Amino acid sequence: MAGEETSVPKEEEVENQYSNSIIIHGMQFAYNGEPPLFADFNLKIPPGSRCLLVGANGSGKTTLLKILAGKHMVGGRDVVRVLNCSAFHDTQLVCSGNLAYLGGSWSKTVGCVGEIPLQGDFSAEHMIFGVEGIDPVRRDSLIELLDIDLQWRMHKVSDGQRRRVQICMGLLHPFKVLLLDEVTVDLDVVARLDLLDFFKEECDQRGATIVYATHIFDGLETWATHLAYIQDGELKREQKISEVNELKNSANLLSVVESWLRTETKCEKKKHINPPAQIQKTSSSGTSPFMSSRHMAYYR
Repeated sequence: MAGEETSVPKEEEVENQYSNSIIIHGMQFAYNGEPPLFADFNLKIPPGSRCLLVGANGSGKTTLLKILAGKHMVGGRDVVRVLNCSAFHDTQLVCSGNLAYLGGSWSKTVGCVGEIPLQGDFSAEHMIFGVEGIDPVRRDSLIELLDIDLQWRMHKVSDGQRRRVQICMGLLHPFKVLLLDEVTVDLDVVARLDLLDFFKEECDQRGATIVYATHIFDGLETWATHLAYIQDGELKREQKISEVNELKNSANLLSVVESWLRTETKCEKKKHINPPAQIQKTSSSGTSPFMSSRHMAYYR
């Protein structure tokens, strides 16, 4: 009504709405000696969501997940917030088990200890039961879910079997935010579908948040709740999966993402054929103006 003031929520009130999620605001990031990968990048992922992170190879998906996992530092303590904490600076976030990251390497980050290799001459039982402070019921359920033989020798098993052990260890603690980078690539169809069902239950029953970067889209149309599409470090789409208009006229998510990536490839080819007349000048040192010490990549 006329004369009434519309209350605008304060920034901290907006952030509280996503206190159990991920918030990225104005993020800039570059690897040392390279042009900026992310410039003024923004993303919000609400609690309880299962967000697919899609994009071409080299678009920045893995780097983004590692930033969220606290493996790279970006300028500003409040630029990247996970569970209302700075993933890089607040080490307790990782040590508590509330934030879990599973990537493509054959290793597992255990609390604050660091990376433990999964290819030595030891058993799966030694690896899994060596993790302390976990619920034995949850552990046994994961062993059954992933069909793990505790007598497997880790230096003799297949990539798929080793991956099952890695995933099991990464899920032993009940996470609040889980970051997945192509972790199902070595699994067979049954193991992958069972694992996706487990992830869905974790979100539905416990309100956990999952960000999943993958190029395997079978069955994800009904599994995912949100989608984030990145192109060359730029967020092109951030929306609920139910609001992706292309899915309403397509049989599956694969064909939709394929069309996006093909369009992206065509645009890149045109850029190479018709380069811009003027190229942005760099600083006197020969590097991009984004390449300040605030935005360098540092490793935990």
